[in-house]
Amino acid sequence: MDNTQRFSNRVENYVKHRPGYPKEVLRFLEEVTDFTPSWKVADIGSGTGISTALFLDNGNTVYAVEPNDPMREKAEELLGGYPGFISVNGTAENTTLKPATVDLVVAGQAFHWFEPVATKKEFQRITRPGGAAALIWNERHETSDFEKAYEGLLRKYGTDYTVVKHSNITEKEIGSFFHPAPFQLRVAANGQTFDWARLKGRLLSSSYVPDEKDPIYEKMLKHLQDIFEKYQQEGFVRFDYETKVYIGEIPKL
Repeated sequence: MDNTQRFSNRVENYVKHRPGYPKEVLRFLEEVTDFTPSWKVADIGSGTGISTALFLDNGNTVYAVEPNDPMREKAEELLGGYPGFISVNGTAENTTLKPATVDLVVAGQAFHWFEPVATKKEFQRITRPGGAAALIWNERHETSDFEKAYEGLLRKYGTDYTVVKHSNITEKEIGSFFHPAPFQLRVAANGQTFDWARLKGRLLSSSYVPDEKDPIYEKMLKHLQDIFEKYQQEGFVRFDYETKVYIGEIPKL
């Protein structure tokens, strides 16, 4: 599957049921770099604008670069009222931005979809000298019995889950991306609580699970409901996440 088109039929569930990013991300950037609300930000693989909104609320101008038409159009619908929002039809490897346009490049839950060598060159091109990058992921815990059962469901029914999951990106690969500059990892707690309807929507927001056209779709949902009924407490279950933020200077070309 073309990675840029994976989420075309997942937009509404993505908007409603994916986790946001805690404000600690902004504090981490302030601690590691000279980040301020005056910085111009390129959010690469911005999707429906979840990470974009974090920076717009901070007062930053944000170039939201997204190749998927339905996701980009949803971001335009949701965020078009912000004066600092600039929607861009582009990819990580070809953002279409002019050289030295931005101070910070971010990728929220997206870097694992990029081709790293071409992406590094593009990030170098579009950032000003001394500019920075932040690679951000919400990493779901597999600690509670519910979280372990949900992970088991993904491994059983996910079409290519084990191939495309973001945790396949190692810190060695991240270090190679920032090389020769160092990077820092900062971590914040995050989480979501779901009733049955929201848990179903959270599952269906993932590009690697079968959709309603697939013969095993109903079987997968029955499995999910069984998990929910077994582990719910007063009608709710919870995901805990670590929001991991890898921050470093973009090395010069």
